[in-house]
Amino acid sequence: MKKFACIFGASGEIGQAIALEMSKQGWSLYLHFNENKQAMENLQTNLQNLYPSQEHHIIQANLGDLDSVNNIFTQLFEVQAIVFASGQALYQLLEDTSSQDMELVWRTHVQSPMSIIGKLAPKLRRFTTSYIVIIGSIWGETGAAGETVYSAVKGAQHAFVKAYAKESGPSGVRVNAIAPGFIDTKMNRSLDDEERQVIEQDIPLNKIGKPQDVANLVSFLTSGNGDYITGQVLRVNGGWYI
Repeated sequence: MKKFACIFGASGEIGQAIALEMSKQGWSLYLHFNENKQAMENLQTNLQNLYPSQEHHIIQANLGDLDSVNNIFTQLFEVQAIVFASGQALYQLLEDTSSQDMELVWRTHVQSPMSIIGKLAPKLRRFTTSYIVIIGSIWGETGAAGETVYSAVKGAQHAFVKAYAKESGPSGVRVNAIAPGFIDTKMNRSLDDEERQVIEQDIPLNKIGKPQDVANLVSFLTSGNGDYITGQVLRVNGGWYI
């Protein structure tokens, strides 16, 4: 019997790494993207070639648009795991951030994921064991100057995980967040070599994380080997924040 997971933000570097790891586990996937259709189609083709007995479906939605989010539910049939790796950074001082930008970041990171999970909860409860994993951020724990709004919504994701794990635990739903530190993705490549070196030296393991580091933990949490773990915010940061 096939098991299905939905990965939101599957076109990003972390999302793609998660998709490859979960496919390796035997999951059939719904692969969500917003704008990067070419990356999504390339990923789908790669996964179909590697795992031809599994299914890999593409769904498009803008998590910042509630009407677009509602179109998701007609495309999802059976779901045992949901992973949120979607989102967008916002590098702005709070006083320079418009209410429109605040609302967009809130909808993308918090309101839409909560709405999606709420509407898909009956599908998750059909299984003895099901999974929700949200990719949060180190800034949701310690905060970042110049990223106050982003830090706030990531903190909200972490709080949601802790509350919903208690609410859904009796139904067998495991709910966890992963809080990555500095990961080598497009979002962080705007830094110059000197800035990256300063950060690298500040990390106890003296190296910058990779998308695979995050994907490996998602793989573990959805493998059945971590089923006594729920309601946790798990740090993947090389010791940068302890």
